[in-house]
Amino acid sequence: MGWSGGSVIVVTDEGEALVGGMVNVGAVFRRGSLVERPAPRNARALHGYLLALKEHGFDAAPVPVGRTDDGREQLTFIPGEVALPPFPDWVMTKTALESVGSLLRRLHEASTTVEIDVRAGWPGDLADPEGGTMLCHNDVCLENVVFRDGRAAALIDFDLAAPGRPLWDVAMTARYWVPMIDPASAAALHPPGLDTPARLRILADSYGLSPRDRADLPGVIEQATQVCRAFVAARVADGDPVYLQALAERGGWERWDRMQTWLADRRETFTAALLT
Repeated sequence: MGWSGGSVIVVTDEGEALVGGMVNVGAVFRRGSLVERPAPRNARALHGYLLALKEHGFDAAPVPVGRTDDGREQLTFIPGEVALPPFPDWVMTKTALESVGSLLRRLHEASTTVEIDVRAGWPGDLADPEGGTMLCHNDVCLENVVFRDGRAAALIDFDLAAPGRPLWDVAMTARYWVPMIDPASAAALHPPGLDTPARLRILADSYGLSPRDRADLPGVIEQATQVCRAFVAARVADGDPVYLQALAERGGWERWDRMQTWLADRRETFTAALLT
């Protein structure tokens, strides 16, 4: 829902516009080694979190530098490749998927050491309904992962980060990267022939998911899908043109109905793949 770390750049009078995602479209610019973008309401707390990640050894996220006079935030630019839809074959390889799982685990290991600012007003858009004691990214979509040499090197766009369970972040990540969507929906954006149960297992293995969390993951993915649908519905109700267009182009609410039914019908298949 992010911005590109460097795969598509459009030169404008304001700098190099970074293209990607559905939030902040046309409002993110690179100026040399810095990225300028609209600052979220909780920028102070989020910047503190990102700085703490770096202090705890996680060097795979943007580092806050400051704020502009007009209230935009400045972050370090992370060079690399970011895949944009329709997604190319290279970003859906087993190696790429394994690297995403490993990177997410590294983020969580660092994040568990960072105290959450409970007064920050973290966004609830994609947040874990059950809450948690660790800050989750919540939006590890393909557009928010920077790659180098075919492997995930960094995560960007932490605007939707909020307290939650680590398993919630894994479920959200699985939705995009396996992907956990029905074949007809996947065909619109992803390469053909992806083995969903096998890829779900690869993600769980590369993350190092426990047996208990593996058993729970399919149900949490269904829960995360419901939250994502509500996220889209809220923006459509507000008349957001980006989400209105995307909903129309990708099959409307019928697509969401089909996707949720498909997940529920295959829960046992996914559980077996994770636990075998």
